[in-house]
Amino acid sequence: MTFTATSATPESDTGLPTVSHWIDGALRAGTSGRTAPVYDPALGVVTKNVALADQAEVDAAVASAKAAFPGWRDTSITRRQQIMFRFRELLNERKGELADILTSEHGKVLSDALGEITRGLEVVELATGFPHLIKGEYSQQVSTGVDVYSTKQPLGVVGVISPFNFPAMVPMWFFPIAIAVGNTVVLKPSEKDPSAANWLAALFAEAGLPDGVFTVLHGDKVAVDGLLNHPDIKSISFVGSTPIARYIYETASRAGKRVQALGGAKNHMLVLPDADLDLVADSAVNAGFGSAGERCMAISVVVAVEPVADELIGKIRSRMTALTVGDGRRSCDMGPLVTRQHRDKVASYIDIALEDGADVVVDGRGVDVDGAADGFWLGPTLIDRVPLDSRVYTEEIFGPVLSVVRVASYEDGVELINAGAFGNGTAIFTNDGGAARRFQNEIEVGMIGINVPIPVPVAYYSFGGFKNSIFGDSKAYGLQGFHFFTTEKAVTSRWLDPSHGGINLGFPQN
Repeated sequence: MTFTATSATPESDTGLPTVSHWIDGALRAGTSGRTAPVYDPALGVVTKNVALADQAEVDAAVASAKAAFPGWRDTSITRRQQIMFRFRELLNERKGELADILTSEHGKVLSDALGEITRGLEVVELATGFPHLIKGEYSQQVSTGVDVYSTKQPLGVVGVISPFNFPAMVPMWFFPIAIAVGNTVVLKPSEKDPSAANWLAALFAEAGLPDGVFTVLHGDKVAVDGLLNHPDIKSISFVGSTPIARYIYETASRAGKRVQALGGAKNHMLVLPDADLDLVADSAVNAGFGSAGERCMAISVVVAVEPVADELIGKIRSRMTALTVGDGRRSCDMGPLVTRQHRDKVASYIDIALEDGADVVVDGRGVDVDGAADGFWLGPTLIDRVPLDSRVYTEEIFGPVLSVVRVASYEDGVELINAGAFGNGTAIFTNDGGAARRFQNEIEVGMIGINVPIPVPVAYYSFGGFKNSIFGDSKAYGLQGFHFFTTEKAVTSRWLDPSHGGINLGFPQN
């Protein structure tokens, strides 16, 4: 497949192509007159623009999805499943194309981009099995001649608002399940890296998805608010920072919608004295600096139970010196941050750490890079003895900054983690099975790793945390995803006479 996410006509004021909306099964150029720049983070230059929708374009996108809903809802389960299987096969065959897009707009290295797609594919594969997961129940003869049964039906038009850090995987947490069970979807991707969404929409169309079932609407807060308040949008799925997740949840809930809004995190790794410190050091580097720390499941705080902190820091530091930072299309370990503004914000926490009396063991500013001088670079940073009242500890940094906090005991570590405002992910590293079992029971966090640094559940479980890391009652994907995107009807039935449907000895085909 040769596909471009941009319209054929360049923007007159910049000479750059513009990423268009995907409506009614085709690219549709924006009409609002508003655009935003899209950067190549490794080069530090604008490579294209993205259309920003106004309310009229929001209405047009939702109207297209609404018009497509009855036909898609009534499409046979067999046909819907065939399309899902075909989409899965096409995505697996052509994931290298999508990885190139992710690296060019987000900056993550190609291997990480391919890993993101693979995790998204897990949910697509789960969605192919949807017939089993939307079956109803049947009770015969609940009263004389009376039967009761239940059915699960789609909601209608559903909205998905996704973040910049996983432009392919996070949308795939939602739209494969939503579409498989019979909904139509309007996806609003991040304006920072929008092209992956259009590529996925075009691939789905090639797989046989009817026009209007999957719509991509590009935009900023105008588009977001338009979806949150639109009367024809039945649910909203969101992943992003906690302040925005809270806003999404409150606004959409007031508008009467179902909402699953996943917020931010401050993930801790508790290291007990009996742990394999080489494994811990490898895991801390992988989980702290992969994707330049732009992961809601990144480990950002190592909680070291003394007396292991000094030895562990030495091992982490030695591994950090071997990392190569540079253009993700080259043989590098870590790429740039997504924008200059975000890079500067993350780097500002290093100054905050110094002001608060922390020990900056490795300063990632001014790192030597294998890439263009104007790229949005910040090298891996390690900060020891971070005060618990420092913003470096209390706030989600969302960059390659790893903090170390020292505690005296397992109990102190658990108390520290449970006192935090977030409850997304955590991990414990130990060779003590009793301690690990106690940890998974006592810790107030939604996703837990035992000697696993990034405990993102596989697709048939569900993703989501506690406290300020989630708003709404439903987590993403897994069984909770199928419950979220369907509604249940209970039917009480009595028939007085039998009916006859005629003779047909063949197998039904669709």
